[in-house]
Amino acid sequence: MSSTQGSHSLAFRVMRLCRPSFQVETPLLVDPADLMVGEDIFDDPIAASLLPPLIDGHIGGKASTLDSTDLSYRARFVLHHPCDSIGLSGLLMLPQSFGAIYLGETFCSYISINNSSNFEVRDVIIKAEIQTERQRILLLDTSKSSVESIRAGGRYDFIVEHDVKELGAHTLVCTALYNDGDGERKYLPQFFKFIVANPLSVRTKVRVVKENTFLEACIENHTKSNLYMDQVDFEPAQHWSATILKADEHNSKNISGTSEIFKTPVLIRSGGGIHNFLYQLRSTSHGSVQSNVLGKFQITWRTNLGEPGRLQTQQILGTPITQEELELNVVEVPSVINLDKPFLVKLKLKNQTDKVLGPFEVTLSQVDSSEQEMVIMINGLQTTVSISFFVNIISELSQSLALHFA
Repeated sequence: MSSTQGSHSLAFRVMRLCRPSFQVETPLLVDPADLMVGEDIFDDPIAASLLPPLIDGHIGGKASTLDSTDLSYRARFVLHHPCDSIGLSGLLMLPQSFGAIYLGETFCSYISINNSSNFEVRDVIIKAEIQTERQRILLLDTSKSSVESIRAGGRYDFIVEHDVKELGAHTLVCTALYNDGDGERKYLPQFFKFIVANPLSVRTKVRVVKENTFLEACIENHTKSNLYMDQVDFEPAQHWSATILKADEHNSKNISGTSEIFKTPVLIRSGGGIHNFLYQLRSTSHGSVQSNVLGKFQITWRTNLGEPGRLQTQQILGTPITQEELELNVVEVPSVINLDKPFLVKLKLKNQTDKVLGPFEVTLSQVDSSEQEMVIMINGLQTTVSISFFVNIISELSQSLALHFA
């Protein structure tokens, strides 16, 4: 079996398949009215009505601009229709180069194996695979059903697809094992290298405010195309729930069912455009959360012509929340307290675990005093249950009280 370079009858040709782009031209077109008269001519209805014949007589009329025998091209810079200034010709342009490939996209390639010799080749076994730094992914293998023959000057075409899930260098390896015109078995390998870049970056900030955790995500577009974000969902980890927070919208409250089904995608402009998302996270566990894993993002988008992409971020880490098993709060205190007269204070003791706790001793003592403490006995609390009770206190001058339970 021979694999000598330069002696093969077959050769691979690879073309990337992707959606076309708009053909944009930037012509310098002018309106003849801007050159001949000022804007104030439209203030006079009579003068404005005489303007079109004047312009048509000066440039030869629209008929002459479409006349192929007019070799002067006098009207080639004339703006005939307002849409002409956009620069879109109405044509779509096929890709002129391999282009950039981004993480989360689907790499699709049209591969053609050509027989450039004057002889027919037979029993062709074709393989195509993607090689990365971590793995090799087989895209096509005709070992079980080889191509019977490729005539002289003929070709065999096929299409392969691969969901890009790794950054960095990729190699498309195409190989062919065949019998040439002399009956010699030959092996042809060809390599096509490309780089996979990151289309966007996700920067996160985590802030804890009392019992609430806020997660801010800033998504930046690194591509040369606008990205329309169909979905930016945060999937919370176990023992967490997430709610997206949006700015107040002063629109009508009567939202149609159509707008709820067809959500407007979020536009992130090319070349560094950013968009911020804010989520409020709450712990669904009644005890302490030992893990610092908050969750991950699922992001899907489309380009200008609808080419899809999808990314999943790594787990986002936060600060573990240590929650006390019991919580004792002062719920109600009189607004006016008279000296040497009793008053009632309402207290609330809450069990924040998923197990039964108790009984408890709630003590009330005066700060920096050796007087006897007031002790209140409370029976056990069921799971996630709170109990409210009143304490009768007599106020004294410059008295500070301390509450604790055991």
